Amino acid sequence: MVTDGHNHTKHFSADAGQSIDELIAQAKQAGFNRIGITEHYEIDYVDDGLNWMFDLDEYNRTFEEWRAKAGDFELLKGIEFGYQTHVAGEIDKVAASIPLDVVLLSVHLFRGKDFYVDRECYQMPAKELHSEYINKMAEMCEKCNNFDVVAHYDYINRYADNKNDFITYEETPKEIDRLFEVMIAKEKALEINTKSIQKHRQGGFTRDLPDAAILNRYRDMGGKFITLGSDSHFPGTFAVCFTEAVEYLKSLGFKETVYFKDHKPHFESL
Repeated sequence: MVTDGHNHTKHFSADAGQSIDELIAQAKQAGFNRIGITEHYEIDYVDDGLNWMFDLDEYNRTFEEWRAKAGDFELLKGIEFGYQTHVAGEIDKVAASIPLDVVLLSVHLFRGKDFYVDRECYQMPAKELHSEYINKMAEMCEKCNNFDVVAHYDYINRYADNKNDFITYEETPKEIDRLFEVMIAKEKALEINTKSIQKHRQGGFTRDLPDAAILNRYRDMGGKFITLGSDSHFPGTFAVCFTEAVEYLKSLGFKETVYFKDHKPHFESL
């Protein structure tokens, strides 16, 4: 069973609605023996009434209590940072301030706005929107160092109005190459976010699985690390679409994924 390395709880992630006990119970029922907890930590996020930062020492203490309670079930301690240009240095500083197994980097805002709520960006031509978004992710990888995984590169697609919109290599080859060049040079992992697959299916998109050309390009350029994450926030969403994602990766010739422990990659056979 491959590891689901991207999950959230209501204890530290402002937008989550499941307890650590609920999450572990779901994972055990599904046959998993290890999961990654990657609570949201958003520095200088847009004012939406939620608290996107938490006490790091409290998280450290609480996680050790969770581990003791979980026994043989392995919990990987992580954080998911939301990137903005002006907080790159702070992200690296915070990521180094407590012991972690895995650090995820994400882009949750477009031009400083939360596109889940503010939908102005979807009035742009898709190619222009995707180009700018992927370039922001490339900038994120160039400016930050203390991370392990680039999460949901296709996050902006989840909420598109046009159900034909989908980031592809053919559409943004220079931008994808820029992103992969720095990721591979820094030995960072590419996440296949299965919540994106679920959202695309639920939203009636014309396609749902990641663009094969993007995944093949990552491998062809020398990328070695693929992670899987369900981005679970609520009961019933753990490891969603994992079976489909694993079979898809196998169909493309991928043979293994990784999870991170103490920032070191551990390979798991597909």
